[in-house]
Amino acid sequence: MSQAVPGHRPRKRFGQNFLVDPGIIQRLVDTIAPRPGDNLVEIGPGQGALTEPLLAACPDLQAIELDRDLIPLLLARFDDYAGFRIHRCDALTFDFSELVTAGPDRRALRIVGNLPYNISTPLIFHLLSFGQYVRDMHFMLQKEVVARLCAQPGQKAYGRLGIMVQYHCQVENLFPVPPQSFRPAPKVDSAIVRLTPYAEPPVVAKDVGALQRLVNTAFQQRRKTLRNALRSLLPVEVIEKLEIDTSIRPENLTLPDFVRLSDSLAEHNPAAIPTPTHTTKHTTKHTTKHTTKLQRTQ
Repeated sequence: MSQAVPGHRPRKRFGQNFLVDPGIIQRLVDTIAPRPGDNLVEIGPGQGALTEPLLAACPDLQAIELDRDLIPLLLARFDDYAGFRIHRCDALTFDFSELVTAGPDRRALRIVGNLPYNISTPLIFHLLSFGQYVRDMHFMLQKEVVARLCAQPGQKAYGRLGIMVQYHCQVENLFPVPPQSFRPAPKVDSAIVRLTPYAEPPVVAKDVGALQRLVNTAFQQRRKTLRNALRSLLPVEVIEKLEIDTSIRPENLTLPDFVRLSDSLAEHNPAAIPTPTHTTKHTTKHTTKHTTKLQRTQ
């Protein structure tokens, strides 16, 4: 098993289950295939079991860590790596565009993480908003969440999460990870997933906000027929003009179907589309302060 950091116990409030299986760690590193020069970011390095082989392959690794007690331990453990930097902040509010470097390809981000299960879904949605800056993402997630990410129409796991992530990314379920690979062992199975943002989505919505609103509404009561589920957003005759059967349930619609419906929503009922909120300036000020204080001086 991988070496633990002495003097630190996993904290339930941070959802900490530290990966300690060297076989799984090596398989994950081989899958990510980090190289020198990659703009590699690890969310939640924990006790550094994955951080160590990532740094060996990519010495300029940056990490996002919320647990202040882990940071001095990690900096001491990886003292030989001058390019290693830790941003003490909450990944749910961090402005990931700050990590993008200049250059012809802007050194797109490669994001890695053993994500706390209690925040995995909102964190993925937060990261999707930075998709233009991201090359790929590799995450350890609860197996059921990975099933939802990969689900296809008609499957029980098909819903809001899978539809919106598949709109933005190619999704690959890579391999399972058993509970005994962690300390403490969780009560659920895990899996590794790769998300690769599209340069251009296979289907393009006129308004992504409209797509998200429509999908959210459709799955609030997933047992309802489409006619009833979308009644508050679109008249039945508008849906029928798209040659979509209003008697089926939302779980039977494809992603292109949802995009066509959202385009109609943007056209016929724009008032129903929420106005995006912007919190980046406040968040950036908070996280940058702690990053400057804690990052290693070059």
